[in-house]
Amino acid sequence: MSDYEQDCDDVIRKSFAAGVSQIITIGIDPASSKAAVRIAEQYSQIYASVGVHPHNVAGVTDKDYDELILLAGHPKVVGYGEIGIDLAKKYAPEALQKEHFTRQLRLAKELALPVIIHDREAHDEVMDILRKEQPFPAGGVMHCFSGDMALAREVLDLGFYISIPGVVSFNKAEEMQEVARKVPLNALIIETDGPFLSPVPMRGKRNEPAYVLYTAEKIADLRGTDLDSIAKITTENATRLFHLQRVTTH
Repeated sequence: MSDYEQDCDDVIRKSFAAGVSQIITIGIDPASSKAAVRIAEQYSQIYASVGVHPHNVAGVTDKDYDELILLAGHPKVVGYGEIGIDLAKKYAPEALQKEHFTRQLRLAKELALPVIIHDREAHDEVMDILRKEQPFPAGGVMHCFSGDMALAREVLDLGFYISIPGVVSFNKAEEMQEVARKVPLNALIIETDGPFLSPVPMRGKRNEPAYVLYTAEKIADLRGTDLDSIAKITTENATRLFHLQRVTTH
């Protein structure tokens, strides 16, 4: 994204120095999907996803989908998304969002890629479509999970993972903190969602992959365990879901 145009390589290097072993950089439209693949080609520890975010579905064409299908064949592409429904911003009409969400879920299944789901103020709408389109043999993840434990159980019933962003470190994020405490460890992954949602103590600043450390620390604290344990299990979960190469050094 444009927030990293000036210092992308520095951000990446800083992340690896902080102990991040692997990164998945996310496509949100055809152009950013291509850019994600280009970045992944430059670094052995970086992978990419491709897809069209609900903000960007207006104007997407069959030709765009043809390009995404070609991109998805790249060996560094490990997921399809971020796709879903966003009723907070409504940059595209709800009906169009639903149409493209359904189309992309089916495409992801054809491509045998795990899906990365965006759900913002659209829990019922997203879950309704996911239930209709299941099963998802390649699995998936509810990115930036923002629901309660009841919704988390529905997501887990689909065989999906729950991904926790830096919001979990905010004082008033009690619902998310409960989810981070109670979700089975083998279904939990953590994320940056950069450049947004920087965790405390970086709240309000541009988010970077290096800051996922603070999110992991908060989850460890909530679960009464240590950082190394949370880092190990969430890394294993992400590696399993996205079929990443196991990297222990950089």
